[in-house]
Amino acid sequence: MKTKKFLSKLLTTVFTATALAACSSSTNPSSNSNSGADEKADKSQELVIYSNSVSNGRGDWLTAQAKEAGFNIRMVDIAGAQLADRVIAEKNNSVADMVFGIGAVDSNKLRDAKLLEQFKPDWFDKIDSSLADKDGFYNPVIVQPLVLVGNPEAKEMPKDWTELASKYKGQYSIYGLTGGTGRAIYASILVRYLDEKGDLGVSEKGWNVAKDYFANAYTLQKGESTVVKVLDKESPVQYGMIWGSGALVGQKEQNVEFKVMTPDVGVPFVTEQTMVLNTSKKKALAKEFINWFGQAKIQAEYSKNFGSIPANKDAVSELPEDTKKFVGQLKPQAIDWEVVGKYLDQWVEKAELEYVK
Repeated sequence: MKTKKFLSKLLTTVFTATALAACSSSTNPSSNSNSGADEKADKSQELVIYSNSVSNGRGDWLTAQAKEAGFNIRMVDIAGAQLADRVIAEKNNSVADMVFGIGAVDSNKLRDAKLLEQFKPDWFDKIDSSLADKDGFYNPVIVQPLVLVGNPEAKEMPKDWTELASKYKGQYSIYGLTGGTGRAIYASILVRYLDEKGDLGVSEKGWNVAKDYFANAYTLQKGESTVVKVLDKESPVQYGMIWGSGALVGQKEQNVEFKVMTPDVGVPFVTEQTMVLNTSKKKALAKEFINWFGQAKIQAEYSKNFGSIPANKDAVSELPEDTKKFVGQLKPQAIDWEVVGKYLDQWVEKAELEYVK
């Protein structure tokens, strides 16, 4: 009982800390906007979903479960950093019907490009409304901590991302900036050094920290895994960047328990959002799928398989014990995602031009 109360309190903190990710207001969408309200969902049609949450069996599991529920979905795997731009580029010749997985920063890109349909899912009252778009253009199903894990036999764990370069050169792996995880952690470092007079809103000290962070890291290449790299006895890499559910799945598959870095400032928690594209001719079908996917029963099963933290509060009580333990040691970093959204593309461009080898 104490564990459940603690986890509930933690998740409440997470929801509060990540509120900025969805915009400053937590006003509920006034109604379930259904342009084409008379449109009827045809489950025999194929629903195309662009997602950065397909790897490690997630896409296959979801496709199979959706088939049992009568849906015919096709998940297209696209890196988080590229997904929004891909949808925008295809706006006049759209392929996708909906998007699942990207966080608030990239979701806001699609919202601001006027490519999203307002939609209030059936489970809206089961989530913290501050995590959703204030006008109902996107709604989260998952809350995801981004962490550094260590080999179970590592003598010590780093205390923070900012000390990796100076103390653990060549011993830590990171994802490149084409994916959402690498970009979010990079942003979580830079936001500590915000300076209105600095280059792109960051102080000179902040840019020096970023430069060293990239220069002394091992950047994972396509096809390489954080879990495999960290556990490889022949590799100097003992620590690796990963999203929480990936770490939990890795622990289960490899029968190990990773050490986890717990910075005093906390770690970034991001949301995985669902949204319907207004360019789709199957909007009713996309909405019906989102209603099904976000319900407590499905989210609880998804969590048991992939270590995710459901946004649906009714599913939280059913979290597996290993997930509770993992999340219980983490606290969310306070990040102004509106500022991040303003600068992120420029921060990434600077890093790719000047720091990334």
